[in-house]
Amino acid sequence: MATLFRLSGRQLLNQIIKHEKIGMLALVRPVTLKAQPAPPQKLMGHDERNMKLGRPQSPHLTIYAAQMTSMLSISHRATGMVLAGYTILWGAGAIILPDTIPNYLESLECAEVGSGLLAAGKFMLAFPFCYHFWNGIRHLTWDMGQFLSLKEVYATGYVMLILAIGSAVALTAM
Repeated sequence: MATLFRLSGRQLLNQIIKHEKIGMLALVRPVTLKAQPAPPQKLMGHDERNMKLGRPQSPHLTIYAAQMTSMLSISHRATGMVLAGYTILWGAGAIILPDTIPNYLESLECAEVGSGLLAAGKFMLAFPFCYHFWNGIRHLTWDMGQFLSLKEVYATGYVMLILAIGSAVALTAM
């Protein structure tokens, strides 16, 4: 079969070449290309390009109502960062400062700072620890497969907040 097609193709080609009216030039269209430099592309940002194409802006966090579960998750991460910052500052202070930290705490007590200001400072130090501690225990119970329904998640969230504030106030009173 392949031989048949090959022979018929040769015969057709020979006939086209022999005819001067049709010729080989009739099969090939002359084309002239003119070289041009590419137009410079305007550098557009993501938003500009989407506006030009008529694409809508994707909604961000501004359209969502704040939920207790999301706020507790965000604040858990924030308290973790605050605790890391406390650790870095206390460690750097222990290395850099000439006296020991208990000496500075004693001088703070001798400075007769107001009791309200001192209590606020203690609460600021205690609350991130207490919040992160109790919320971490809440997460550990979730890892064990407990309290995972939406109603239980909210209930454990309220219990955790009460425990965190209560234990932070108790540590402040010490």
